[in-house]
Amino acid sequence: MIFDADNHYYEPDDCFTRFMPPGKMDEAIRTVAGSEWPHVHVGDRPFTFLREPFSDTHVKPGSLREMLRNLKSGKTAEENPAIEPVQAPYRNREARLALMDEQGLDAAVLFPTLAVCVEHFMKNNPERTYLNVHAFNEWLYDDWGFGADDRIYGVPLMSLLDLDAAIAELEFVLERGAKFIHLRPGPQGNKNPADLSFDPFWERVNEAKLMVCFHISESGYNEMLSVHWGEDPNPPSHEQSAFQWTSFYGDLPIMQTLSGLIFHNFFGRFPNIRVMSVENGSLWVPYLMDAMDKMKGMGRNGPWRGGYVSGRPSEVMREKVFVSPYHEEDIIALSKKIGASQVLFGSDFPHAEGLAVPQDFRESIAGLSEHDQNLIMGETLASLV
Repeated sequence: MIFDADNHYYEPDDCFTRFMPPGKMDEAIRTVAGSEWPHVHVGDRPFTFLREPFSDTHVKPGSLREMLRNLKSGKTAEENPAIEPVQAPYRNREARLALMDEQGLDAAVLFPTLAVCVEHFMKNNPERTYLNVHAFNEWLYDDWGFGADDRIYGVPLMSLLDLDAAIAELEFVLERGAKFIHLRPGPQGNKNPADLSFDPFWERVNEAKLMVCFHISESGYNEMLSVHWGEDPNPPSHEQSAFQWTSFYGDLPIMQTLSGLIFHNFFGRFPNIRVMSVENGSLWVPYLMDAMDKMKGMGRNGPWRGGYVSGRPSEVMREKVFVSPYHEEDIIALSKKIGASQVLFGSDFPHAEGLAVPQDFRESIAGLSEHDQNLIMGETLASLV
C-alpha cells in the first residue's frame, strides 16, 4: 500500500467564490485588479503571504534549488527553466488519478496550497472566516471529494473561532464522508485548541474517529512574536528572514500545538482522535519529546486544565501523533525516536520543495527493515483510515 500523506493541488481563482453567497462576495478571498499583477484580498485586507497564489505558472515539482540558482544568475521568471504552466493533474481530479496510477500511488491526502495560509488574515472576523471556510469546503468537495473513492482524500478546513459555527461546519463535512480535517497549528482565537470550551466540537470528532491534520500554515507568529525582535509582521513567505524561518515559522507553532494538546490531557479525554503533523518537518520531535518528559515533573504542582496526564508525555506522542517529515531529514533516527509506526511518507508533490517522484521518499528510509518501510510508505495511514 503506497499512501502519500502530503500531496497538494493548486487552487483556481474561484475556490472561495464559486459557492460564496452572492450578497457576501465582498467577504470572499478573491482576485482584484493590481498595477503589476492580480492581487488577492481577504475581504478588505490584502493577502501578502503568497505573491501570486492563483498564478497559471508554478515551479516544477522538486525544482526549488534549480529555481533559486536561476534567480541568482539574473534570469527572469520567464527565462527560468524551472517554471512551467500549471499542469492538468494539479487542478483536475481525473487527470490526477491518472498521474497517481503512473506514480504508483494507491491513495493520497490532498492539502491546499493557498488555503492553509489565509486564516491569519481573518483572525479578528469570525463571520468572514466561516463564510470562506464553508465556501472553500464546498468547492473542495465539488472538485476533489473527501475520499469516497478511497484514493483522493481532500482535507476540509476547520476553525475554532466560533464554537457553533465550527460544529455546523464539522457536521457538513461529516455528512459528505470526510475522514480528515485540518486546523492550522497555533492558538485558536487566543485559546489552546484543547481548551475545555471546545469540548463539544472535539466530542463529535472523537465519535467520528477523524484524523486531525496540522499542516504547516501561516500561523501568525511573525505578527504575534517576531515584531518584538524588530522583524516585519507579515512578510511574504519566501521573504521571511532566516531568524523568522528558524524561530517563528514552522517548528514553534507545531511544537506548542502538540504540547498544548498533550498537557491539557486532550488524548485522555478524546481517545479516538489521532493527530497528523504534516510538512512541519521533524527536527523538533526529539527535543519536544524529551522536554515534555522533563517539564511534566517541573510543572507537577501547576494546573492540569484537562485533568492530570498519566504516564510520560513522550509515550502519549508515540501513540497518538503521526509525523510526516521532510524527505531530506534523518528519518531513520526519527523512526527510532518516535517509532516507525508513527512516521508517514509525504512527498509534498507537486510543490517545488517536495519530491518530483513521490516514491523516491523510500530512498530516505532504505536503512530500515522492509516491514518498517512498508508501514511508513502507506500501511499505517491506510489502517488509520
